[in-house]
Amino acid sequence: MPDGSTISFVTLGCRLNQVDTQQLQTLLEGRGFRAVDPDDPADVVVINTCAVTGRAELSDRQAIRRAGRVSPGARIVVTGCWAQTSPHQVAGLGGVDLVVGNADKPRLPDLLTGWSRQGRPPRIEVSDLGGARLEPVAPRARRPGGARVFVKIQDGCQHRCGFCIVPLARGASRSLAPAVVEDQVRLLVEAGHPEVVLTGVDLGHYGADLAPRTSLASLLSRLVGVPGLRWLRLSSLLPAYFTEDLLEILTASPVIAPHFHVPLQSGSDRILRRMRRPYTTALYRRVVERLVTAIPRLGLGADVIVGFPGEAAEDFAATRTVVEALPFSYLHVFPYSARPGTEAARLPDRLDTATVTARARALREIAAAQGRRFRASLVGRVEELLVLEARDPAGELVGLTGNYVEVRFHGPDGLRGRTATVRITEAGDRTARGVLEGVCAA
Repeated sequence: MPDGSTISFVTLGCRLNQVDTQQLQTLLEGRGFRAVDPDDPADVVVINTCAVTGRAELSDRQAIRRAGRVSPGARIVVTGCWAQTSPHQVAGLGGVDLVVGNADKPRLPDLLTGWSRQGRPPRIEVSDLGGARLEPVAPRARRPGGARVFVKIQDGCQHRCGFCIVPLARGASRSLAPAVVEDQVRLLVEAGHPEVVLTGVDLGHYGADLAPRTSLASLLSRLVGVPGLRWLRLSSLLPAYFTEDLLEILTASPVIAPHFHVPLQSGSDRILRRMRRPYTTALYRRVVERLVTAIPRLGLGADVIVGFPGEAAEDFAATRTVVEALPFSYLHVFPYSARPGTEAARLPDRLDTATVTARARALREIAAAQGRRFRASLVGRVEELLVLEARDPAGELVGLTGNYVEVRFHGPDGLRGRTATVRITEAGDRTARGVLEGVCAA
């Protein structure tokens, strides 16, 4: 193996997992594997799992079973966060041949080379995450669907939030050197990617582990000068990381996409303390108000957990108040899910399912109304957007504005992967519609 062996990839969970899968595919294609669609039979199936909720683990199990049906003779490799936190449980599932931890993903090409499973029990290759390093992977050449591209600049987390298993699954915070990040972004832009999204688990902690120590603000000041880069977008960023230096570049540079995802989790300070979150609602409001004041039509997203142990009616009312007071363009609402090994899993005062479901539904209804209002505020405006490479099922082009609104419109194939201007004509429940105004210079 490989000698032209086929390999497919199934990715569950967060954007970071998707980036890890892309890097694995790059490494394995470099060893001679040929990637095929997950719906096609393959010699090897790599399943990159999530462990953030119980529902995620259910999806992991379903993906493993499906891989066995689609590729009955394949070697099934399970990696990702569930593989890291519960390797023996994963290995005990029928059909699994190899379990690979998060720190061991770069070793997968060597693990697959010359490996024979005949007559052997599942193999577990899960290292301790202590001392793990973040290794650069050369960016891939442009591929279909890749007008936007993601660069992992940081992994792991220094925080120990009560509900979160990610530090156990990803390890301590570690960063990629600024020069390496800049080289990767430059190469990707030269390959035809107008938008680069910087990803990480604890993105705001970027650079604190490096010698010499640096910061996310310092990195961004380097990246905004890359020729040809239209949008530089950030993934999730905790409110405590919005320093004056960072706020200055975020609000001043036209290359920084006017869209930020700032996790809230709860609008109750009592629950935030119980969650061990490193901020208060007052700090959260100050950060958001500063951003909204400086950036017109800012796209603002957040995560909220409902039903955390001990969440009383007044705590949920406080969350509603914060959500209704701030101009969110979208909200991700998660019912609390106990994760073994976390502090919150041992807390008393669990809420009943009906209460949690009702609270989640109420927040989602508020968020849906806010999203419609935000999209309606764009009607009549001409917005610059990045045209994605895949058309929608109706055959229309799909573009993504800087403030993270999907817009559907008619246009020629030659626009795919380029930036264009579109006049917004209609706001829908999830997307907007528009008409093409012009094409931006390449």
